[in-house]
Amino acid sequence: MKYIQWKKYPGNTTQIHMKETPYLSFKALDRIGFVRHGFSTRLGGISEGHLTSMNLGWERGEARENVVKNHEIIGKAIGFDPRNVVTSHQTHTTNVVEVTKEDRGKGVYFPREFENVDGLVTNDPNVVLATYFADCVPLYFVDVKQKAIGLTHSGWRGTVGKIGMMTIKKMQECFGTKPEDLVVCIGPSICQDCYEVSKDVADEFIKAFPGHKEELLKERKNEKYLLDLWRSNELIFQEAGVLPENIHTTDLCTCCNPQVLFSHRASKGKRGNLAAFLEISGE
Repeated sequence: MKYIQWKKYPGNTTQIHMKETPYLSFKALDRIGFVRHGFSTRLGGISEGHLTSMNLGWERGEARENVVKNHEIIGKAIGFDPRNVVTSHQTHTTNVVEVTKEDRGKGVYFPREFENVDGLVTNDPNVVLATYFADCVPLYFVDVKQKAIGLTHSGWRGTVGKIGMMTIKKMQECFGTKPEDLVVCIGPSICQDCYEVSKDVADEFIKAFPGHKEELLKERKNEKYLLDLWRSNELIFQEAGVLPENIHTTDLCTCCNPQVLFSHRASKGKRGNLAAFLEISGE
């Protein structure tokens, strides 16, 4: 697997690690010495059919043992122990919870405990936060002073509800995080050119981001709009006090690259799940 053909991949913020099991990382997070992270592709796993091959989703109709095996494969590639992964049941909320070393394995090897939760934070080493995607936006948070992390799933509902800000507030509450000490990344997800929404969704964003309609929405025919989730999340981070130079936005659209990344839109729902992983490395 020496070559992957991408569409629109300049490689300014992300890089592809071409191992037996490819994965993506953010250059900004690679430079932080105490974290390990990655974002999966759909390549290098054992799944078949429309789930080919690195499906990491628990609710896509695949045998659980296959999903566990795929977590083990991607864990080996990125360098984390899959027994340390913590997952939640994502339902497009703005709910964020703190997890600890006592939660390791929940959702992979043990029953999932966190229901209706779309953001996870921790300051415990060797706890692998995991969130799952197929067009929605992964948000990575690293507090370089307090050595705390967060990982969040943000679709349009989470974005209009500003779950990125909710995650920062949770980190402030739990770890004393200051926004100016955060490095944040907006991960591979659907780009504005691919993301058409109806007027009712557009109206929600106009209300949530006053003064930014022209920046976030391109009007089309029949009361349809193209929505920029990436820029929306950048505005949320800026509003929360994250320094502009510490906000790093993806190069990659999932919908533009359905041969490499799962996309709900491109596949019309016949797809698996990608995953984001983030961990504080142990000593």
